[in-house]
Formats: sequence, C-alpha cells, structure tokens
Amino acid sequence: MRGAGALRIVLADDAVLLREGLVALIGRFGHEVVAAVDDADGLVAAVEEHAPDVVVTDVRMPPSFTDEGLRAALALHLDRPRLPIVVLSQYVASAYAARLLESTGSAAVGYLLKDRILQVRDFVDAVERVAAGGCVVDPEVVRHLLARRRSPLTRLTPREREVLELMAEGRSNAAITRALTVSEKVVEKHIGSIFTKLDLPADSADDHRRVRAVLTYLQG
Repeated sequence: MRGAGALRIVLADDAVLLREGLVALIGRFGHEVVAAVDDADGLVAAVEEHAPDVVVTDVRMPPSFTDEGLRAALALHLDRPRLPIVVLSQYVASAYAARLLESTGSAAVGYLLKDRILQVRDFVDAVERVAAGGCVVDPEVVRHLLARRRSPLTRLTPREREVLELMAEGRSNAAITRALTVSEKVVEKHIGSIFTKLDLPADSADDHRRVRAVLTYLQG
C-alpha cells in the first residue's frame, strides 16, 4: 500500500536488469512504478494511460538508440507542461541537458547520470525534488558544463561559481549555506552578485532569475 506523499511513476529504459532494479529500488522508498516500458512509444502510451506524478526515462532507446527517450520526454512536456520529468543518461551529454532545460524552462525537470543510481538515496531524493517542481542537474554534468562555458561566467568569482553550481544542482539557499559552511546572508549576497554579473533584470522575481542564472551558464 502506498503511503501519503508516495509518487506514481512511469519508468522507461530498454535495459531489463536496470529497469527491474529501478522498479524494486523505487518501491523500497514507498513509491510505485505504475508502468515500466522499454521504448519511447511505450512511454508515451503509459503516460496517457496512467497520468503519473513523474516520468523517469533513459535518453537512448530503440530503435536507433540515439535520443528517442529525450524526444519522447520533450513531446510529453509539450502536451503536459506540468508533468515532472527525470531524464537518465549513461554519459555526460551537455547538448542533451541544455536541450531539455531550454525546452522545459527548468521547471520540474531533472537530468541525471545513471551512476547516481548507485547512490540510492541521492537518486530517490532527486526524483522527489523534481516531482515537487524542482530542477536537478547531476553534479558531474554541472561541473562539465561549467568548465567548458566561458563568457559571461568569467565575471564570477570562484565562490560565486560554487554557489551557481549548487543552485544548478537544485539546492535551496539553506542547503547552499550548509554545503559551504557560511551564513545564509552571505549566500544571498553571492546570489545577488551572480544576478548582477549575469545581467539578469532586477525587476524579475528572484525564483525566475534563479532559473535564468542556471540556464545562462548551461547555455554559455
């Protein structure tokens, strides 16, 4: 029986062992996989049938094993803009990550490397945060993107880069405070400086500027 706050999840991955392992793992944390499929068409059909709380899908699936899962996720988002989506990838693929985040506006979306599944609690936390409307990008993807992007990120200090990286991982101000062992006031000051240096208009809501700051460095 599902408890209060349990999520109904549609899962798509063509690797049967990983797929079945994820079904069992998700169930251990009180959530329910209402459908587990192995291709993009099955994913779309399962979402239509079950209306899940969140979708978790691989990027590469049959028949071409390129970006079928990603394309299905984007199509689902167009049809259901509020549907939370977590995309899994075997490798750091910055173009896929940027495409997903740009198309969804970084709301209720996640881009995770499959390696994170080995850290079970982190993976489930990420799915739960996306289901709650957050944006979660795997730290390795964040580091990769941050390393290759230059302007306007060259305006940021090393500490501001750290703060921006944590923001892109979906961390709240309080979580950033704990991670960097500084006061929340200091974190707020760094975030304000990031907004200024990235030329984000002051008349925008802070939540919107936060998303735009993340998109700025992902896009370069």
